[in-house]
Amino acid sequence: MKLLTNPSFDNLNFKLSMELVDSKIDGKLESYSCKLTSHNKVLWKRFNKCEFGHSSCDLQYLGYPRNFGEFSNATSKSAPPKEGILCDMIDRKTLFYLIATLNASFYPDYDFSFSSSEDFSREPSLEFVMNQVDKLLGTTCGAAYVHKLREEMWSTMDKEISLKDCQIYSFNPPTDEDPASDDGAFWGFYYFFYNHTLKRIVFFTCKSVPTLYDSGLGDTLSLSESYE
Repeated sequence: MKLLTNPSFDNLNFKLSMELVDSKIDGKLESYSCKLTSHNKVLWKRFNKCEFGHSSCDLQYLGYPRNFGEFSNATSKSAPPKEGILCDMIDRKTLFYLIATLNASFYPDYDFSFSSSEDFSREPSLEFVMNQVDKLLGTTCGAAYVHKLREEMWSTMDKEISLKDCQIYSFNPPTDEDPASDDGAFWGFYYFFYNHTLKRIVFFTCKSVPTLYDSGLGDTLSLSESYE
């Protein structure tokens, strides 16, 4: 995976870093080519060896989107499926692209090489994802997002990846494997907009971090409280 230069994304990433009263928003947009680097090719061979006998076209189960119940209730009168039931499938090559994107974005702090396909999900629609993102950022940032950033952000993403032509995946790791949990985040998300025709992925991650954690005081308070 190769990180592509995008000055418009650089500008948005600056704007997606916001200092609020009791929290900080930390977001970033990155565009990656799905053309494998020499390092990726080595990892791809290792990835396949872990599942001997499988090909790149073999399908694996995905987990449900984190807010699938909300989507189900909005589109159907039937009850949402029980937790733990799997839906949708992903071919191993695409799964590798998602994992390689995570590793590239969070290198060298985290390694997602052993993430399961069930840690990922395919989102039901572009509109659903936009609503989820708008709800989180709009509620947290207010007018700074709704009136100043929202339209510019989605428009810039569309120019880079053609949103309507994308398959959208999300990463929903266990809490102990979630980078956002290290900062005691109020919320966080990891979305992959994959355009198969362009062979490109736009990765969008964002989190809301309590000011105490962001300033380093979170650990201090926890330590002092332990002596009370």
